[in-house]
Amino acid sequence: MEVEDDDWDLTAEELDSLERDAFQKIAQLRDSSTPPSSQQLNLHQHQHQQHHFPKPPSANHSQPFPPNPISDSRPQRVDALPQGGRALHPSLKPGTKKDEPSKELPKFSVKFFLHSSGHVAAKFQYDQVIISAFRRIPKASWNAKERLWMFPLSSLSDAEKVLGEISNYKVQVENLDPLVHRAIVSASAVPDLRDRYDKIPNYIESKLLPFQREGLFYNMEDAIAVASCIQESWPVLIVAPSSLRLQWASIVLPQSGGSNRGGFNIVSPSAKSNIRLDGLFNIISYDLVPKLQNILTTLDFKVVIADESHYLKNAQAKRTTATLPVIKKAQYAILLSGTPALSRPIELFKQLEALYPGVYKNVHEYGNRYCKGGVFGVYQGASNHEELHNLMKATVMIRRLKKDVLSQLPVKRRQQVFLDLADKDMKQINALFRELEVVKAKIKSAKSKDEAESLKFTQKNLINKIYTDSADAKIPAVLEYLGTVIERKKVGCIRIDGGTPAASRQPLVTDFQEKDSIKAAVLSIKAGGVGLTLTAASTVIFAELSWTPGDLIQAEDRAHRIGQVSSVNIYYLLANDTVDDIIWDVVQSKLDNLGQMLDGHENTLAVSNNQPLSSPAKHTTVEHSPSKQRTLDQFVRRCDNVDRSEHQPDPKRPRQS
Repeated sequence: MEVEDDDWDLTAEELDSLERDAFQKIAQLRDSSTPPSSQQLNLHQHQHQQHHFPKPPSANHSQPFPPNPISDSRPQRVDALPQGGRALHPSLKPGTKKDEPSKELPKFSVKFFLHSSGHVAAKFQYDQVIISAFRRIPKASWNAKERLWMFPLSSLSDAEKVLGEISNYKVQVENLDPLVHRAIVSASAVPDLRDRYDKIPNYIESKLLPFQREGLFYNMEDAIAVASCIQESWPVLIVAPSSLRLQWASIVLPQSGGSNRGGFNIVSPSAKSNIRLDGLFNIISYDLVPKLQNILTTLDFKVVIADESHYLKNAQAKRTTATLPVIKKAQYAILLSGTPALSRPIELFKQLEALYPGVYKNVHEYGNRYCKGGVFGVYQGASNHEELHNLMKATVMIRRLKKDVLSQLPVKRRQQVFLDLADKDMKQINALFRELEVVKAKIKSAKSKDEAESLKFTQKNLINKIYTDSADAKIPAVLEYLGTVIERKKVGCIRIDGGTPAASRQPLVTDFQEKDSIKAAVLSIKAGGVGLTLTAASTVIFAELSWTPGDLIQAEDRAHRIGQVSSVNIYYLLANDTVDDIIWDVVQSKLDNLGQMLDGHENTLAVSNNQPLSSPAKHTTVEHSPSKQRTLDQFVRRCDNVDRSEHQPDPKRPRQS
């Protein structure tokens, strides 16, 4: 039979109270450590009658009680009282004193982690008591967008203390990883250099783009600006790939007065004796560091700049083991790279160790945290990506993606990259130049028009020979430079030259534009200069020059055209004492003449006044161009310590023998 409400002789309020207290009693019994036999709730089923628990009061009752707050403690089945049992158990009567609650405190978890802002963030389930505690943590604030409580690292100990003092709660805090904590503490102790911004020379500061100024105010990221505002810590050692040494030389020339008298040295990789590292700026390649290890450890370089610092990713490489002690010893260390890690987090460890040797002193600690553990000491995996990113961003890294600063970048930027050619590759070219000088002298002294024309034909052939020999001599240096741009040497590419059938060209272009596996396009200047759209590229590199400036501009504009969403970086790879000396000046002269004739003003292949700090992989090159382009001759004169005014026309420098 079904038991109706009035069979219980209880009011609706009493029934509701009975249900509520019964559920609470059952919950207490489940959590209690006392044997259940002593606190068994005496509810029995009648031997032959089945009853159903009475329904709760209807929703339209005049004074309903609030719903049961412990919904998860409701049993699956509760047997009804015996049919004749109308009286309530004493412990269940409304208003009677309940059993004492368990003395075990409820547990509550709070997780601390490093936020991308560099502050500590906290995650926990909503609880008003915990929230009230967080309000008492110094400098703590609520991030409504991410729904996180946050506070600076300086308040971490206060946060731990406040949470530990909460009564009636057992708060379990998952704290920051010890490595993360050490790194942030060490970074916080680094002196703030922002007050030295005014020491940056005007000719450097005026060329900084807005995002570069922002970077300087954050952590003085721009290497040359750092060096210029801490001159009391000079001399400076610059370690770079061999192909970028001359590029760095063009950067530091203004710092050193434009000559070796100002204190600027470039050490050749082939140097074996009489090596001087006594300049204010000293530029060496990574490959030379192991050979100079004894000298470098005895010298006191307080400022060290390591360009393309991913060259230090291999812990076993000689250049890594030789370079790290030099960087660690410096008072100021600046590491530059567009790709600090090429494939996995373990490649960052040596670079981080170079900057904070007291923090990153155990590769196993780092590997177990960020490389998914290791097998036989080899950490090939990746883990805790977000934490590692936030840690580097908060302590050592300023990363500027092109998409983030695109509105500040000029549409097209040209840069000169000066290559260093081996002596053996230059012997034939130097001999041809000496022969050319002889022919030019004979032309001036020719006694007849026919003799002069014959000599001019010989001159033309010599220049063509210099052109082809210069191309051959530049190949090793060009390949080395490309290695700093394309980190993986085996990448998909397309090739279009004069021998490529016309019908095949567009399919090749489509592959370059649409396939992620195709990373490069190798083009001849003529064949690749007209009718092609290669806007998937934002970097254009010229390994050679054309006598016709229009050919160069047309080739540039294969990438710099409608459909391009990025700024385009143009790099001209030039070599001293080669045909580049001749062609560059010819191209400039032709552009000047065309500009004055067609536009009423000079045109030039305008390039950056200061050469880029490193390879095209970076997004922090310095801009802008002067009204008149510097020629190779001017650069050579400065490197050779020729004290001449750049405003006076000077004859060509005699060729090296």
